[in-house]
Amino acid sequence: MNTVPGRAPLLTLDTLVRLRRELGGDLAAEPARPLALPEGMTTPLGCDAVSVPTRLGRLLMPRLQRTGCVYADRTHWWWLVPSDSDYALDWPAPAQYVTGAILPDASRAPELIHRPDGTLPYTPPIPLYLTLCRLTGATPTWSRPISA
Repeated sequence: MNTVPGRAPLLTLDTLVRLRRELGGDLAAEPARPLALPEGMTTPLGCDAVSVPTRLGRLLMPRLQRTGCVYADRTHWWWLVPSDSDYALDWPAPAQYVTGAILPDASRAPELIHRPDGTLPYTPPIPLYLTLCRLTGATPTWSRPISA
């Protein structure tokens, strides 16, 4: 948090995002369970996930030039992305951005359907975001008009 002498502390967007993540979560909910990484994979940039309905996942996969780890069950597909890939982005509905790649209260973990070569599990977030925008008819955040 930045401070200016004689004024209240300034909250930056980074601070607000961090606070939201630290304070978020339901204490009464089941324990959080992250998507399991394949053996040998590392996450030096942290790990979040983008979840989409299966019908959209099937359309996304062939349109992405590079794909990291992708998981699927009967209803959703999950793409692993570096942490904070939602910074200043509004991921288009019906996609859901999942901090920490935490599974919703699912009884069974989704199956790994794609593993990239190498040790990094990430799908590049900007191509994923733009492809989702195109498939859903959403306008990317940076292309929207700004109102005063």
